Amino acid sequence: MTNEFVSIGLTNPKSTSNVGSVMRAAGNYQVDQVLYSGSRYDRAAKMSTDTKKASSSIPLINITSLDVDSLVDAVGEGTKIVCVDLIQGATPLPRFEHPEKALYIFGPEDGTIDQKTVDKADYVVFVPTVGCMNLAASVNVLLYDRLAKSSRAVAGDELISQSKDVNNNVKVR
Repeated sequence: MTNEFVSIGLTNPKSTSNVGSVMRAAGNYQVDQVLYSGSRYDRAAKMSTDTKKASSSIPLINITSLDVDSLVDAVGEGTKIVCVDLIQGATPLPRFEHPEKALYIFGPEDGTIDQKTVDKADYVVFVPTVGCMNLAASVNVLLYDRLAKSSRAVAGDELISQSKDVNNNVKVR
């Protein structure tokens, strides 16, 4: 995937901790932007779980500021729409091949993606778990799966050195 552009779309998120954790995942997995719909998040407090301050380098955009009606309308041409939720008939994530340019849409913490959005999707996938994960956990698993299936998955000590906390000086001997 050489021309990657990855967007995360959150459907009316309500939890600042989940959005903050999504932003941290977005930074860790090099997401280009995070979009969200609805007004619940705007009424909430600052993102206390975005400890890496990913929101300073990755746009977190309420789609109402883009003057569009839906998350689907907020991305450019050629972007594939991928709904990620526990939806009957969806493809299990381990069998899914990620498109280069994708908007991954996730449902709200207390609901699901609406049928109109699912009908517009190019793909609908689910993480095959027993029970449902929270929003941030789902985003992390999806982004890890994308990384694991890409050429960027090959990494080594240089990446570890750049990524680790300053208090981590342990080595494999």
